[in-house]
Amino acid sequence: MPPVRRNSTITYILAGILCIFFLYFFFGDSTSIPSFPNAPKQLIHSKQAASNALSPPSLPFIKPAKLGPDEVPAPPPVVHYQMNNVTTSSTPIENHETILILTPLARFYQEYWDNLCKLSYPHDLISLGFIIPKGREGNLATQQLQERIQKTQHPSNKDRFASITILRQDTEPITAQAEADRHALTVQKERRAAMSRARNSLLFTTLGPTTSWVLWLDSDIIETPASLIQDLASHNKPVIVPNCFQRYYNKEEEAWMTRPYDFNSWQDSATAQGLAEQMGPDEILLEGYAEMATFRSLMAYMGDPTSDPRAEVDLDGVGGTALLVKAEVHRDGAMFPPFPFYHLIETEGFAKMAHRLGWKSYGLPNYFVYHYNE
Repeated sequence: MPPVRRNSTITYILAGILCIFFLYFFFGDSTSIPSFPNAPKQLIHSKQAASNALSPPSLPFIKPAKLGPDEVPAPPPVVHYQMNNVTTSSTPIENHETILILTPLARFYQEYWDNLCKLSYPHDLISLGFIIPKGREGNLATQQLQERIQKTQHPSNKDRFASITILRQDTEPITAQAEADRHALTVQKERRAAMSRARNSLLFTTLGPTTSWVLWLDSDIIETPASLIQDLASHNKPVIVPNCFQRYYNKEEEAWMTRPYDFNSWQDSATAQGLAEQMGPDEILLEGYAEMATFRSLMAYMGDPTSDPRAEVDLDGVGGTALLVKAEVHRDGAMFPPFPFYHLIETEGFAKMAHRLGWKSYGLPNYFVYHYNE
């Protein structure tokens, strides 16, 4: 007959302590969740989490207290994120989806900032990120931006943004050239490679674990519908871009008119593919230049203001003037190649890289945003 094992009182006590410990570990933080009306559901707050629901766990928004000579700074808190709960849907406001708006900024345009502040998406779900070149013009742009931020982010403003990050570029500066010089064919490879590095630095520094969407918005986009974010996200596409035009005054007609501006959103052609096959490994295809006729179908010429603004077209290349990307596309590894990637670079190279990762790009030829006219 086997011996009878009796559970002692101490065994029950230890088991009870263990159960309490595990229950506290998994559920103990739930009472410390601060009150955020639009707090993203994917964030499980720690007792020492940053005061802003969108802050990364390194607490960049809290200035540490001065330490004594023998004091050691406390390590950053552990914050738990449930990445499976990060949603990207056609109803982003209802799902409290966070938006990261990223802008490479070489010059500050007041019209850009005014348009940004007029966006109707809840501002407490929007984080802003800027990267600005070093140098005199970059210093001026930084100063002008900070002056606007101080007003917009003042505690008395109930419509302030969730967070704002400003980076100073530590690689090649984004040269703030005149428009004609900036678009010269001879400078495109160097200029767009520098732009790619700036975009990647900004993206990898600011993309957080609760970010659902990334909106790339150039600093010279001065007019968009106030519902830009909701309109683009409502299509629920991995990569989607509106049509970028420019308003200008026609002296002959004595009237304000519009013209296409961004030629980087296109559908590929057999001619372009043939040109690429004859190129060396370091050569790139560029769009919108008579010296390099690709005969691609450009979305810039598909636009019709009287047609359905929700009409979609498939794209093989995208421009970055106003580009909405699901954050998971970037998390998958799609970035802006500063090198020839299948003979494409920057935003067009990004579309190619996203496609190679299984993500398609789309365009809205009848939905317009407008570029500053120099």
